[in-house]
Amino acid sequence: MNRRGTSAPVPAPVPPPEPASAARRRRLRFEGWIAGLGTSCGTRVVLGHWQRSPFGAFSDVMVERANGERLLLAPTRETADFIGATYVFDTVRVVPVRVGIANRTWTVTAGSLRLSFVTGRRGPLGLLLRAVPGALARRPAWSALLDRPARLLLPGVRTRGSARAGRREWYGARDLRPVRLVSASFDGVDLGVAAPVDPPVRFGFGSVPRKPSLTRVTTTVALGPE
Repeated sequence: MNRRGTSAPVPAPVPPPEPASAARRRRLRFEGWIAGLGTSCGTRVVLGHWQRSPFGAFSDVMVERANGERLLLAPTRETADFIGATYVFDTVRVVPVRVGIANRTWTVTAGSLRLSFVTGRRGPLGLLLRAVPGALARRPAWSALLDRPARLLLPGVRTRGSARAGRREWYGARDLRPVRLVSASFDGVDLGVAAPVDPPVRFGFGSVPRKPSLTRVTTTVALGPE
């Protein structure tokens, strides 16, 4: 109680400090969108559309076929080398990757991949994430704090974890929308209609949400010791 007899304001919770070893590593930040969806033929697709990154604005696509083959479609050798060193792929293709956005419709071409989807209205979780200040979402400690709730709400999703080459990653989500597949084909084969991302994709330590979705994220990558 203060001198006037009213309750003092309760301070907001402070995320725990990060380990000193992680803080010393060089960090790279990527800001943009991740779309994840499954198809009725068993192929799962993860699109990264990065508006700000150490490599400038670019997009990449990760594809996992029904037989488990994991492919990366990246626009330049530089981005392919970085992503390939962070995640696990069986095949890497350097191909033009283009993303067009008109209202709620996204159109993606990446080599022989053709993808079109429409976003829906955000639900309660999307509205909650929209309220997170950008400066807070960019803090790795905040992502670490939300890792356990994310696992409970979205099975398969992780907001922090270890990557290849001794790297560490944190994902700070700032929006979430459902998506509906309009059309998709890869290597000339129609991929069918939209389906859950099941089984989860196996590119890194976590998957995208099971329900097809578009997430606005800030991704921080701490490079391993050199």
